[in-house]
Amino acid sequence: MSTNLYVGNLPFDITEEALRDLFSPFGGVEAVKLIIDRDTGRSRGFGFVEMSSGGQEAINALNETELGGRRLTVNPAKPQPARPVRRQW
Repeated sequence: MSTNLYVGNLPFDITEEALRDLFSPFGGVEAVKLIIDRDTGRSRGFGFVEMSSGGQEAINALNETELGGRRLTVNPAKPQPARPVRRQW
């Protein structure tokens, strides 16, 4: 079973590849997703890492550590709440 992790307070210039490299020593990284602001095209400073193994080890090792002058927040991701249905006219 894979573990989906929330990674917050990321440096705005981090890439998905760099985030994958940060988490790969702790286990298998299946997917990395940085959240991008649709208006500016810039990172919003958080993302998600899906790990096939080593999720808890990554949390223990990386939570509250510093990266690029920012203190990371790493914890299990919470399910996204359901969005209300938008009516099309």
